[in-house]
Amino acid sequence: MATLTYDTLRFEYEDFPETKEPVWILGRKYSVFTEKEEILLDVTSRLWFTYRKNFPAIGGIGPTSDTGWGCMLRCGQMIFAQALVCRHLGRDWRWIKGKRQVDNYFSVLNAFVDRKDSYYSIHQIAQMGVGEGKSIGQWYGPNTVAQVLKKLATFDTWSSLAVHIAMDNTVVMEEIRRLCQSNVPCAGAAACPAVESDGLYNGCPEEAGVRDRRSLWKPLVLLIPLRLGLTEINEAYIETLKHCFMMPQSLGVIGGKPNSAHYFIGYVGEELIYLDPHTTQPAVEPNDSGCLPDESFHCQHPPCRMSIAELDPSIAVGFFCNTEEDFNDWCQQIKKLSLVRAALPMFELVERQPSHFSNPDVLNLTPDSSDADRLERFFDSEDEDFEILSL
Repeated sequence: MATLTYDTLRFEYEDFPETKEPVWILGRKYSVFTEKEEILLDVTSRLWFTYRKNFPAIGGIGPTSDTGWGCMLRCGQMIFAQALVCRHLGRDWRWIKGKRQVDNYFSVLNAFVDRKDSYYSIHQIAQMGVGEGKSIGQWYGPNTVAQVLKKLATFDTWSSLAVHIAMDNTVVMEEIRRLCQSNVPCAGAAACPAVESDGLYNGCPEEAGVRDRRSLWKPLVLLIPLRLGLTEINEAYIETLKHCFMMPQSLGVIGGKPNSAHYFIGYVGEELIYLDPHTTQPAVEPNDSGCLPDESFHCQHPPCRMSIAELDPSIAVGFFCNTEEDFNDWCQQIKKLSLVRAALPMFELVERQPSHFSNPDVLNLTPDSSDADRLERFFDSEDEDFEILSL
């Protein structure tokens, strides 16, 4: 892969559209005219996972590269890595080339490195997918990778996340509160400040009362698999999709079809901004001093863009709510969005589980079911027998 110098980056970055339209990146608003460097720094700071080659064989005898089949798995890693960055480093954390990073950063990065003992490695995702009816080397849709990541998160006691996958285009608030609230203090990172500091939480001294309130809420990763059209996205959903990138809780969107999955992190005008996993890089090993070289995990060139109209309709939208207040705020934003005339809701937000969910004739699945194989036909592009949202 070609090496890009700082000067080259500046030259290429000028190609970013000169527009008065705001640029939205995962809940942050920027101006192209006055904040170009800030936009690039924000994009570069996201963890970028691509195809890799020459990693240890999956399962000991399986593939040593995911080129050609692992793009949606890499997108799943990217959206989940953004949740861990928000969890342990904060949304405003930035990666600067050559600058020494805090230990939490490397702990997050090591959770995704291509080896069998990393929580969210390509090895773990591929092997956990076998239990979901996917053979190693088979392409995943957005729903399947979400279900697999939910399972893997249960082993990540350091992050102690509550992962909820909202099925049937419905987010049930009661279920999420039940999942996230607990009288038992969370293990691992949940008992520690979200950002490394001396007795600070969100920049303020952390007192016992604050710790007690935080221990009652496990940080939420909310993933919503959706099908927004038959073969192309229904334009009635476009404004709603844009608003998702404007919310401070946004983790972005994963989506695509076989051999063409992307991690969408924002938009400008009528174009989506995304990170592309379709670059094969060598697997990374720790150096002699035990440090993991991290430059290849950050996209150091201007982000890719595509017309929103070209988005494949099979997607999963992600949100992160570190506190109960974050979740309540997100619910209010979704309710307000439903009142916008030009924005057709992509999913329904309800307080309690609708009665039809318990009807065995309706998919025969609970909202939290991990039976991704049966769900695949409703959400993923590689199967023709899916359900279309009624308009």
